[in-house]
Amino acid sequence: MRLAHLRRDGALRLVVATTDDGWTDVATALHDDRASTFSGLLAAGDETIAAVRALGATGTPEPADIAGLGPVLDAPGRIFCVGRNYVEHRDEFASAPSDWPEVFLRLGSTVIGPADPIQRPSVAGRVDYEGEVAVVIGRGGRHIDPADALDHVFAVTAANDVSVRDWQRRGGQWTPGKNFDATLPIGPTLVTTDELDPTDVELTTLVNGQQRQHARTTQFIFDLPTQIGFISSWTTLQPGDLICTGTPGGVGDARTPPLLLNDGDLVEVTVQGVGTLRNRVVDDGLAPVSGHWRDVAAQA
Repeated sequence: MRLAHLRRDGALRLVVATTDDGWTDVATALHDDRASTFSGLLAAGDETIAAVRALGATGTPEPADIAGLGPVLDAPGRIFCVGRNYVEHRDEFASAPSDWPEVFLRLGSTVIGPADPIQRPSVAGRVDYEGEVAVVIGRGGRHIDPADALDHVFAVTAANDVSVRDWQRRGGQWTPGKNFDATLPIGPTLVTTDELDPTDVELTTLVNGQQRQHARTTQFIFDLPTQIGFISSWTTLQPGDLICTGTPGGVGDARTPPLLLNDGDLVEVTVQGVGTLRNRVVDDGLAPVSGHWRDVAAQA
């Protein structure tokens, strides 16, 4: 089952793929407003989810273009991001091997759609791409056994965990550099795990048409069951939680010279079986009160 959100009249509407180029509005087809969004679908439960799955074969399709799609999560809440989870990426920043997963949190305000502009902050100087495979939790739990962890995953999607490197590194925590508004494109679709195995999918990142990253999720340092087991050991995972599983080597800040993102750049992140994020970088145009924090961050 392949799901997406169409933007209509200023709101997001959940649609399910019925053909290679068509979609069916879920709530309209089922006469059930609970399923008008993805969060509503999860709350409605297994019977409604099964009915949506059936629409893939029986629904009446209508066309949709990526430009009309919104974020695959309509109410992004908890976003867990795994850092340094590919050997090549760990090594390009000369990080020491560790048996402890590096996990940080993002805010829902960072999330944008698959064709929305990435906002390049006026107070930052080092903005970088990070293509990633992401998964959405469908069944929550605490202390999840890694042997059962994949049963808790609902679907797979793509993400670009855009990093503001100067702000990320200036302090002892990554929070500021990972939480600027409109810096986490996700989508364009959610593909359920009965159709796509998240443990072995291909990821590719292009910037202005040039390949910068390429990897498979089989190359994880901490595989997906381990990630889920670790995160659920300290918090109860909930339906709708998003896990960004880590970026491979090839990020711009690790290159010589650095290849960082500038106004007008186009970043494309493709996850096999999911589709492609196509996001243009746009200076946010905001005028800070002063250049103080930009200057302090630049000392990183």
